[in-house]
Amino acid sequence: MFEAKDIIETISMIREECLDIRTITMGISLYDCQCDNADRLATRIYDRIMSRARDLVKTGEEIEKKYGIPIINKRVSVTPIALMAGGLDGAAHELGINFIGGYSALVQKGFTNGSRTLISSIPQALAETERVCSSVNVASTKAGINMDAVAEMGRVIRETAERTRERQSIGCAKLVVFANVPEDNPFMAGAFHGIGEPETVINVGVS
Repeated sequence: MFEAKDIIETISMIREECLDIRTITMGISLYDCQCDNADRLATRIYDRIMSRARDLVKTGEEIEKKYGIPIINKRVSVTPIALMAGGLDGAAHELGINFIGGYSALVQKGFTNGSRTLISSIPQALAETERVCSSVNVASTKAGINMDAVAEMGRVIRETAERTRERQSIGCAKLVVFANVPEDNPFMAGAFHGIGEPETVINVGVS
């Protein structure tokens, strides 16, 4: 049961201190979507996001109305993937999600074929999508620095800027290069759903 002073204090925080819920981010595991065929992979990713996050925006809006506290962004993060952003961006648009993160690779100890493919495709992916965000972890205290990855990301950042130059190089604002990336990260633009996380999880950020 809320007391009158608690309600008044909350109203004051919203009006005078700009209290809001900065974001609700749903983390979704894509491990079950693995497939050798790129088209089927994109379809599986799209279907998984649509089924898990279908009510995310609607539920967020209902919470806003019920408690009177604005929720600024509704977002999704997925496990780092190594192919095709089409399923991500299409689902984000259809669901009304602000951003979707997880077009990511973890290469601090070295490259896999999949991570090389993903990294080389980042400029095109960020240029041709609106809501997809990307990240690459190139170093860690334990593993050291993958200097080949650092050099490659320098080229990727420049190409991303050039491909989106007519939109103030917005692609670079959706790309993060990490050192010591956390195991799970719900914060855009470097968001991805961590390996040790459950199938689906909600993260809330309060301003």
